[in-house]
Amino acid sequence: MGDEKGFLDKIGDAMDEARRKASEVGTSLVKKAGVAATDAKRSVGKATTAAAKQARSARATVKRKAKGAQADATKMLGKATRAVESTAKSAAKSANKAVGKAKRAVGIKKTAVKRKPGAKKAAGRKTTAAKSAVKKRAVKARKAVKKAGATVRKAAKKPARKPAKRPVKRAAKKS
Repeated sequence: MGDEKGFLDKIGDAMDEARRKASEVGTSLVKKAGVAATDAKRSVGKATTAAAKQARSARATVKRKAKGAQADATKMLGKATRAVESTAKSAAKSANKAVGKAKRAVGIKKTAVKRKPGAKKAAGRKTTAAKSAVKKRAVKARKAVKKAGATVRKAAKKPARKPAKRPVKRAAKKS
């Protein structure tokens, strides 16, 4: 029986040793799982931070580009406005110049009313006469300007084509 006890003791010792080893392995596995979980959390945090950083950077870039585009558009609008204004001014100047030339060509001149000291009644009569004369001349001037405009329009038109040459019929000779 001494042999059996020794054998059973050996089996019990082996079982104790196996339990201790299993406990160590389990503890090691638990530690490794904890480390892996911590590493995973850290990686997720880093990725989240990097994504947020890129989003902020992209948002800032878009804002900056939008501001630049808006500034360019404002600048172009100002240039266009100034160009239109200067064109309009030059067109008005040219029109005034043309009107002045037409008036001078027709012979319209402003009549200055000369007043003599001490002759107020006569001066009054003269002003009414001058006014009527100016009105008459203005009417004549308008007619002349219309005629001049018609002449200019006719001159600006393309020249008419020459009519096709037709053979001239000769008179029959009387014999």
